[in-house]
Amino acid sequence: MASSLAIFTLPRYLCSATSNYNKQQQLLRLSPSSLGPAALLAASSTTSLRAVSPSHHASYDQTSELPDTTWDNLGFDKPMSADYMFIMKSSEDGSFSDGGLQRFGKIELNPAACILNYGQGIIEELKAYKKPDNSILLFRPEEHGLRMRVGAERLLMPAPTVEQFVEAVKVTVLENRRWVPPPNKGFLHIRPLLIGSGPVLSLTPAPEFIFLIFVTPMGDYSRGGLEPINLVVENEIHRAVRGGAGSVKAIGNYAAILKAHVEAKANGFSDVLFLDSVHQRYVEETSTANIFLVKDKIISTPTLEEGTVLPGVTRKCVIEIARSQGYQVEERLVSVEELFEADEVFCTGNAVHLSRVGSITYLGKRVSYCESEPAVVSQQLHQELSNIETGHTEDKLGWTVTMK
Repeated sequence: MASSLAIFTLPRYLCSATSNYNKQQQLLRLSPSSLGPAALLAASSTTSLRAVSPSHHASYDQTSELPDTTWDNLGFDKPMSADYMFIMKSSEDGSFSDGGLQRFGKIELNPAACILNYGQGIIEELKAYKKPDNSILLFRPEEHGLRMRVGAERLLMPAPTVEQFVEAVKVTVLENRRWVPPPNKGFLHIRPLLIGSGPVLSLTPAPEFIFLIFVTPMGDYSRGGLEPINLVVENEIHRAVRGGAGSVKAIGNYAAILKAHVEAKANGFSDVLFLDSVHQRYVEETSTANIFLVKDKIISTPTLEEGTVLPGVTRKCVIEIARSQGYQVEERLVSVEELFEADEVFCTGNAVHLSRVGSITYLGKRVSYCESEPAVVSQQLHQELSNIETGHTEDKLGWTVTMK
């Protein structure tokens, strides 16, 4: 009996996916100084977002009901539920509209949902800080909205416009503002999700998608200063391959590296540093962060051109800050051997912020950094980035969004 071949027609929103993906990838690779919020907003078409605020909730004061001592115990391992989450569904043409807030809680999914069977989903993460005057700062939300759109194009998913993304983040944060830690006590972690929620068992894109945002408070895990982390180089498991999805925040990317990450933690390391899958020689990134090395005041970081490194928003900020302070920054292939000659090494990411690396172990050989002298470059960049994020320094670069 002859086998039949299922033929399907791509939805209209996917017809121009390849060209849009290539165009938006170029936007992410532009130098930070050449791409401001206006350019980011112009990168995607504007469609309606009806931010529906719940009318049934109690009126909360701008200060949290939690005692100050509670904030220090909050972290990623035990996320705390806030009051509201934002949900918006796609229409048949792939556009998003009529999103709104609802009480934080469980969501229902069909067992045949594409996200459950084929992992069609994207995550983002960003922060909100509270200032002494009770206003709230968002850090580069447009960049995160654009990165979600780029990732969605790669995974054949429609996505909210950058403007919709930013407005949804604002609404969600403001309705959960009592969960934003006080100044110098931490930040509100914002987690947008884009998932293929529609049921489908053939290998095709989901027929429906959900854009969801939830938030959870985090303590100030950097209060002890620039505490060094210890990395181990992984030479068997690879985080990404050329032509894969390593350059986007695909949900499945993280499950694939759990084994290496957990084993490293069990052996006393903070995280894993992955190498390229072709030569097994060039450094790419850790489980959740980009990596930089400093040698003779020159800062180097793995290039994005191979398509296996995530274009981190914090990475982009650090590059711009470093260049504005007169440092030479090179985005290039970085060999693992160079780590043993570096003066300093540090990682950047939304969760780790800017973390100094204390040591790296590769094939049983360990190299330590700045044991007897301060990590001058890391400390300087860490302080400047923190000051901008938290509003302690005037934001001359237009990176933050203030909400009253």
